[in-house]
Amino acid sequence: MTASTSVAFEDPQYREAVVDLLGAIAYGEISAFERLADDAKLAPTLEDKVAMASMATAEFGHVAALNERLSQLGADPFEAMAPFREPIDRFHEYTAPDDWYEGLIKAYVGDGMANDFYREIAAYLDPDTRDLVVSALEDSGHSAFVVDRVRAAIAADPRLGGRLALWGRRLMGEALTQAQRVAADRDALSALLAGGVDRPGLDLAAIGRMFTRITERHAARMAELGLDS
Repeated sequence: MTASTSVAFEDPQYREAVVDLLGAIAYGEISAFERLADDAKLAPTLEDKVAMASMATAEFGHVAALNERLSQLGADPFEAMAPFREPIDRFHEYTAPDDWYEGLIKAYVGDGMANDFYREIAAYLDPDTRDLVVSALEDSGHSAFVVDRVRAAIAADPRLGGRLALWGRRLMGEALTQAQRVAADRDALSALLAGGVDRPGLDLAAIGRMFTRITERHAARMAELGLDS
């Protein structure tokens, strides 16, 4: 643990915020693994099934490092994840895909928005924790597969594009709602965003700009898929 990291964790509120954040990300990874493995059943070809299963495996592969860090901080990883089960499960319940292509959009756009939110928060963390979070949110190189499949499907059936664009907007709305709810419900995370004596923070205007950046990155992903945001 670096010197700057040690100093940061002298603040019990900061430690609580980090435990919250790592717990949220860890459960998000487990939930993504379950969902992607389930979505693989919708795959039209064996190649697609294997690609989706590989995405699921990559998500689950990040959990061990997150749980190890939680244990190092003296936290029970399962207790740290527990507060986030309901909001994350609720998001997946509200956004269950009806078909293979909706599942692809959710894997690319929905997960991308969640990762953007966590990366924004990571900017206010000590270097060691920030590096761990960024590593856990790495793409793992699967985006190209999703973009290729969605673009090919729209080229074959242009009407599909309209339906998937609507689906993408729905995902954005649900993801932003859940992200704002989590940030508001967890006092330590709210305090982390507000900053401290030795850490910069966000005022309401800055928080608004943060969500604007997340929305802009969502629009860029939709455009890469050939969809209107």
